Amino acid sequence: MTSEEVSMELQGQKALITGASRGIGAAIALELAKGGAEVALLARSLEGLEGSAAAIREAGGTAHCFAADVGDGVQFEAAIGQAHKQMGRLDILVNNAGITRDRLIIQMKDDDWDQVMQVNLRSAFVACKAAAKIMLRQKSGRIIQISSVIGVIGNAGQSNYAASKAGTIGLVKSLAKELASRSITVNAVAPGYVETDMTSVLPDKVREQILSQIPLGRIGAAGDIAPLVRFLAGPGSSYITGQVFHVDGGMVT
Repeated sequence: MTSEEVSMELQGQKALITGASRGIGAAIALELAKGGAEVALLARSLEGLEGSAAAIREAGGTAHCFAADVGDGVQFEAAIGQAHKQMGRLDILVNNAGITRDRLIIQMKDDDWDQVMQVNLRSAFVACKAAAKIMLRQKSGRIIQISSVIGVIGNAGQSNYAASKAGTIGLVKSLAKELASRSITVNAVAPGYVETDMTSVLPDKVREQILSQIPLGRIGAAGDIAPLVRFLAGPGSSYITGQVFHVDGGMVT
């Protein structure tokens, strides 16, 4: 395969990325578009997607924007259907949307637990189910779940987040077995600490504690995650499924 072919290895592919308005989701959407994919961006508001869509179009790609609350299963599934109808196919699904509601367990409200599960785990189920129906008919597809190392190692004050992300890993491993016979791969990418809106508000003392846990000595960037997702979405990953890839600077070894 020539360098030209590699640079457009996703040509003709149709991708849907949730939580695509900023951070990791926006970086993934741009990376897939640079690989030649036509991308559907999904977030809570169309206004929030304007920057992501503009960056993709400036790079010569094609982007469609859809607004939906992934915590509302009916609304979310309808948006996936709209994206599929507009693009004509769905070859790549990237579940990236997620929230945190951090509290120690004795202070955690039921709503803190329920909201995180609804957005982080149930939405992954809704999206995977909708995508699987499409991909099974196509006899091909890539499903990539953005999980977290917190779902593997846990973290004080994040029992709801850790449980939701651990749940997505179990979902990935099960679906990989269910869908493999139709050439559909399902994998998870588990980032460590990445510079996003979620981490930008951390106090300096907490950031220092985090850095002490990372052998590479830095907090990651969204651009550290996106290239791996592009690889998993492409032809070179056709024999990889049911795996969890840590992108965390060496936190989990």
